[in-house]
Amino acid sequence: MSHTILVTGAAGGSQGSTGRLVALFLLQQSIPVRAFVHKLDARSDELRQQGAEIFEGDLLNPASVKQALEDVQRAYFTFPVADGLLEAATIFAATARDAGLEMVVNNSQSQGTPDDPAFRDLRYAASFRNLQHRLADRIFDWAQVGAIHLQAPPYYENVRALIGHSVAEQNSAFLPWGDGHAVIPLVGAEDVARVAATLLAASDVPSERVFPLVTETLTVREIVETLGRALSRLIRYVPITDEQWVQAVKERINPHAIDHLTHLWQYFRRGGSRFRTTDTIRAVTGRNPQTLEEYFRANAASFDAQAASSRSI
Repeated sequence: MSHTILVTGAAGGSQGSTGRLVALFLLQQSIPVRAFVHKLDARSDELRQQGAEIFEGDLLNPASVKQALEDVQRAYFTFPVADGLLEAATIFAATARDAGLEMVVNNSQSQGTPDDPAFRDLRYAASFRNLQHRLADRIFDWAQVGAIHLQAPPYYENVRALIGHSVAEQNSAFLPWGDGHAVIPLVGAEDVARVAATLLAASDVPSERVFPLVTETLTVREIVETLGRALSRLIRYVPITDEQWVQAVKERINPHAIDHLTHLWQYFRRGGSRFRTTDTIRAVTGRNPQTLEEYFRANAASFDAQAASSRSI
């Protein structure tokens, strides 16, 4: 693969940062990368040092997206959990169609598996954000830009961000996840990014259009027990109400994300769709996916009190 690949979300954020990981994986293979970033800072400087072409732009600005897609045949699309997903997806899909792209790998959300009756049925959306992803998937399909949808559940990184501070300070996870028996589907952001990079770097466009990525399906108590094993200490799960959780996070999470996560927790507590683990990551990348325990062990230092004191989670 010699053509430049456009990677949005390349600067990365505090959770997941699949765009940044995709860019780095491609650069490691000496594949030209145009890194789409919202602003220039130390993160974009690091990408430039790694060999990326840096493009400062706005996914909600059609002119910016048009310029970013010049002389590009493949792209990775991702958008933060904030207002604007449908607008950004529509702008990107329409511009990609005009530019004649052959592949857009779209970072979407879990919607069941293809043999699940709820798959792609808009009535079964877990939240308004999930509904937006389902609509965005269709927009990319209609644009005929070789759209490939990575449908992933919450990331391991999301779990760490939710409980990192309370685990470090009190050895407790305070979450509105019910009595502990709700099943939460999970995957590592690194594996999602590795699948995206592998597809983007492939010589051919795959015939499959949907790649469900679920590595673990654990109950809440199993998640907490897994963390305890990784940290070699007892971690308590403390159920709280949705209202208590919202009050605790409203100063650091935007309203769009709060609405999405609140409805997602309710969906999981009700039983939601019966998610199953998939073999997609190993089949695409040739590597076994990272387990949640492996992730916790690799990031154990972030759960200690000293690390917690330097961040607000």
